[in-house]
Amino acid sequence: MRRFLILVLALTAAACRSSVPSETTGAVTVADLAASDGPDRQERLIAGATREGELTLYTSAQTADLGPVVEAYEKKYGIRATIWRAGSEAVLNRAIQEARAGRHTVDVVETNGPEMESLSREQILQAIKSPYHADLIEPAIRPHGEWTGSRLNVFVQAYNTKLVKKEELPNTWEDLADARWKGRLGIEAEDSDWLAGIFGAIGQERGDKVFREIVSTNGMSVRKGHTLLTQLVVSGEVPLALTVYNYKAEQFRREGAPIDWFTIGSAIARPNGVGVAKNAPHPHAAVLYYDFELSPEGQAIIAEREFVPTSRKIDTPLNKVPMMFVDARVSIDEYDKWKNLYYDLFGAGR
Repeated sequence: MRRFLILVLALTAAACRSSVPSETTGAVTVADLAASDGPDRQERLIAGATREGELTLYTSAQTADLGPVVEAYEKKYGIRATIWRAGSEAVLNRAIQEARAGRHTVDVVETNGPEMESLSREQILQAIKSPYHADLIEPAIRPHGEWTGSRLNVFVQAYNTKLVKKEELPNTWEDLADARWKGRLGIEAEDSDWLAGIFGAIGQERGDKVFREIVSTNGMSVRKGHTLLTQLVVSGEVPLALTVYNYKAEQFRREGAPIDWFTIGSAIARPNGVGVAKNAPHPHAAVLYYDFELSPEGQAIIAEREFVPTSRKIDTPLNKVPMMFVDARVSIDEYDKWKNLYYDLFGAGR
């Protein structure tokens, strides 16, 4: 009888142990790791990621831009990463569709702020507690913690240095209403979040008046795609563009292209970010990558690609430029308002 009771107790204890997540059985989830902040955190993540051996990342960043960060992660930890790249809307739609279908493929998503915020609202992302959050600028940290700004898309003005003299660059938006800019201006087709930031900086009444005056006096070439618009500045087809991403202008400039950038007033910035899927199939590798991209090592690689990292430990030329930040929630909740006004002012989307 006593032997029977011992056997029953042993089996019961074993059953209880099997119901608790164990890193050796592979039952650990992202939620189990999310709040981990003990002294062995890094050691546990590396050990678990090594067992998992792989990572799947969805991103809208150009391979040449995010690729070096991923390659450094692979080299450092011996994890094989699979990258699926598409436009930010496609990244958002695929992640949502897979989650709703119960197909848990993605570990980490890295894309534009509004799309990251949408994934949070769909309850696809897991809040992570990272030791590197303390290094980041305030706008990079979301209240819910389900994604974090890892780099900034900074809207700047760019010009062809062969066609526009530095001394004739405008100091105010009103300067662009001068007739000498007739037929020389361009803008990207869908930058309504930039407009929201500009109006927040200069006021809606002034903004509405000045941009209507600019367009009526000098016209506006509307082009879809920031890379295309930057290329048109380089070619001279658009001598001065209003909404170029600083990193792309800087990349071309460093390659010797006739382009430079400047800002009229405060630069408008939007955090783009990284987040870990709640049902990531490789939770240790996912959290380890999240930490790596936000670490000084990962942020330095981002800066080398001329992006603006969100870590205060990394210095860039734009650290000295005043910025106005556009909240991703505004980009979503007030999207129709700013899209319609943008189309009305610039004739975009028609």
